[in-house]
Amino acid sequence: MHPLAVNLPAESLYAVPVEIKDKETVIKKLSLILKLDHSYLRERLFRNKAFVWIARKLVPSQVEQIKALKIDGLGFIKESKRAYPNGYLASHLLGFAGLDNVGLEGIELFYDNYLKGKAGLALFLRDAKGNKLELIEKITPPIDGSDLVLTIDETIQYIAERELDKVFKVFRAKHAMIIVINPFTGEILALANRPTFDLNRANYTDVEVRKNIAITDMFEPGSSFKIVTAAAILEEGKVKEDDRFFCENGSYRVGNHILHDHRPHGWLTFKEVIEQSSNIGTTKLAQILGPDIIYRYVKSFGFGSCLGIDLPGEIAGTIKSPKFWSKTSIGAVPIGHEVGVTALQLVSAISVIANGGLLMKPFILKEVRNRDGEKIKEFSPQIIRRVISEETSRRLKDILVGVVENGTGKLAKIEGFKVAGKTGTAQKIGSDGRYVHDRFVASFIGFVPADNPVIAICIVIDEPYPYYFGGVVCAPVFKRVASDILKYLQITSEKLVALKENEIDRVNKNH
Repeated sequence: MHPLAVNLPAESLYAVPVEIKDKETVIKKLSLILKLDHSYLRERLFRNKAFVWIARKLVPSQVEQIKALKIDGLGFIKESKRAYPNGYLASHLLGFAGLDNVGLEGIELFYDNYLKGKAGLALFLRDAKGNKLELIEKITPPIDGSDLVLTIDETIQYIAERELDKVFKVFRAKHAMIIVINPFTGEILALANRPTFDLNRANYTDVEVRKNIAITDMFEPGSSFKIVTAAAILEEGKVKEDDRFFCENGSYRVGNHILHDHRPHGWLTFKEVIEQSSNIGTTKLAQILGPDIIYRYVKSFGFGSCLGIDLPGEIAGTIKSPKFWSKTSIGAVPIGHEVGVTALQLVSAISVIANGGLLMKPFILKEVRNRDGEKIKEFSPQIIRRVISEETSRRLKDILVGVVENGTGKLAKIEGFKVAGKTGTAQKIGSDGRYVHDRFVASFIGFVPADNPVIAICIVIDEPYPYYFGGVVCAPVFKRVASDILKYLQITSEKLVALKENEIDRVNKNH
C-alpha cells in the first residue's frame, strides 16, 4: 500500500492575447522565467484569439514569479500532474502518463480506463448577447478514477533492482532483466530492466530505453531451456534418473553439424546430463522423444505464445513447427537454440516445476479500489493448463537441486536453504545469420526453497563482458536477491508449510 504513482496539484499558464498591451516586454519576462524561446512566445501572444496555452503544469516557483508580474491578460488554471515518488523504481512496469494524464506506457496505459475517471458536464444558458445566466440546464458531476493495488512488493522490487544494477554495470552489459514471481499464483513481485529511466523525466528518455524488454524482446535462451527437454523425457516415462548416456567426449555429429559441450564428458547419468548441462546428452534425450513430442512440450510450457500478462507489448516469441525443422534442429531446439523466448516465459516455465506442474497466468493488478478505499474488483490466480504431473515436477525439482549442489549453478547456493535452478549460456546470432563467438546471453532461472517454493526468479544478462557463463554472471545475482527476499519475508520452516498450504488452497479454489 505504498504509493507508486500519484496526482499532484499544478497550475498551467494561459494568455488572452487581445488583453496584453506591451507584448514584447511580456515575451522577454516570460522567456526568462519559463526558459522558452522568444519565437515560440511571440507566435502565441500575437494570435488573434481569446485563449491560448503558454505553458502547462508549472513548478511552484515559476507560478510565483509570474503572478508577481501582475500582467493583464495572463491567468492560471488548476490542473493535476502525474508524479512518481520513487523515480526510477519499477519504471518499465509502471509506465507513465502524458501531459493530460493519459497513460502512455506500462500499467498506466494498460489500465488507463480504471485510472482516468470520467469528466463532468455543466450546461449553462446564455442570453441573446452571450451573457451567461445563473440558470443551469444540466449538470453531471465528475467521477474520480480508481486506485490500483499491484502485486509487486516495493521492497522486493528494490532488492531486485539494486542487484540488477550491480551486475549490469560490473559486466558492462548491453541489457539486463530480472523477474521475481510467486510460482503458485503467477503474481509478479518484481520486474526490472537495464538500462532504465526516471519516470518523472520520461519524455527526455530514448524510446528504446523505455521498452519493457522483459516482455517485448526475445532471445535464444541456451541451456536454461533444457528444463523442457528434461520434463518431457520424465513425463513420457522414457528415462530414469540413473540411466546412463555416452556424451562422446565433447564432440557429436547431428546432421551436418558437430555439436560440442562446454567441456568434454564421457558417460553421464540423465541426472548428471542436466546437472553438468551437457548439450550432447540433452540432444540424445531429445532424439529418444523426436521432434513432435519436443515441440508439444515447448508449446505446453508457454513458449511461442503470449501468456496474457496485463502489460502492453507482450510478444509470443518463436518456435518452428517440426515440419520446418532441419536435420540439425533436433540438436538445437532442445538445448535452447532456434527458439526465441522472453524473460517472462522463462520465469513462468520454471514456475511450472516449482508449483507442481501448472502453467499460471502472470499478472500485475491485484485489486481495484474506489476513492473511498472500497474494493470494487479483485483479480485471482488463473491456471492456463497442467503441463506435467506432480510426480514429474517432484523428480525434476530434485534434479535442479543437483544443478546447484553439484553442477553449473553452484554460485546460486544459499546457506540454510535448498535451491533449484538451471543456468543458461547462448551464443548470439550476428548480422550474417551465423553464431558469433564474442557475444552471449547469460541466464539463470530458479526457485527457493526447493521443497516449498516461495519465489521463482529469472535473470537474463545480454552481452556481459568479460565473463559470460550463466553460472558465473547470473547465479550469484540469484543468490543475493533470493537471500535478501527470504530475510525480508522472514521465511522459516514453519512459515513455509503454512505458505505452501495457503497457496495450494488458492490455486485449487480457482481451478
